[in-house]
Amino acid sequence: MSAQILDGKTIAAEIRGDIKGRVKAILAAGGRPPGLAVILVGENPASQVYVRNKGRACDEVGFHSEVHALPASTSRSELLDLIDRLNAAPRIDGILVQLPLPDHLDGTVVTERILPTKDVDGFHPYNVGRLVLRMPLLRPCTPKGIMTMFKRTNQTLAGLDAVVIGQSNIVGRPMALELLAARCTVTICHSRTKDLADKARGADLLVAAVGRPRFVQADWVKEGATLIDVGMNRGADGRLVGDMDFAACSERASWITPVPGGVGPMTIATLLENTLQAAELHAGEAT
Repeated sequence: MSAQILDGKTIAAEIRGDIKGRVKAILAAGGRPPGLAVILVGENPASQVYVRNKGRACDEVGFHSEVHALPASTSRSELLDLIDRLNAAPRIDGILVQLPLPDHLDGTVVTERILPTKDVDGFHPYNVGRLVLRMPLLRPCTPKGIMTMFKRTNQTLAGLDAVVIGQSNIVGRPMALELLAARCTVTICHSRTKDLADKARGADLLVAAVGRPRFVQADWVKEGATLIDVGMNRGADGRLVGDMDFAACSERASWITPVPGGVGPMTIATLLENTLQAAELHAGEAT
């Protein structure tokens, strides 16, 4: 078997095209463009690249976007004051604080300061709680993007055995909640999981989000499984590789996401979807 590629780049481009059309319709009706504010603290090179990519995506679809670049020495009160101003800004529908933050800043406190209706990352306890209760509002971007990708396989999720390797608040936990809401039987694995390879072998749908290059090997993969690789790691040669051994795992899977060009573009496209959704929520509040 040779797996079919779940091309996140192509799917994301289609999503951006749809959003661009919806923004044009909003403007034609006399509305304002959705607005996204990104806060970058410090000079992490990878974060700077991600922020530039988000800015380009906003420009492409016609959003208003702002980048607030702050020095690494920014205090907690200075950062929270900026978030308060953006919470009150009528042109801003979404606020995203680029992670990781410098060690002296508490990401939990920062996330909770953002208004839930402007939390386009979907990390606020209010939004995570709604996902737990199967009443989603703004959903975490990477898991939501993965669910969008999975629809392209034309498989039925209900009843599948799904294994998520990784328990982070950004991907692993909300991914498990998304799959549970879709009526999968879900197993979450982590560094303390016993017999990890055996658990992975039982998965009809396997999601790897551990940040370890080529961690998942071909003999962990059930024949015909769908594989979602969230990893973005630098190999010894400097090239980007995922958390799965792509070439070997492709020989056993039915579908697989590439790295790069898989989950990454979907995360940014979903961020745009969330920002548009937040703008629609705010427009409804104003009427």
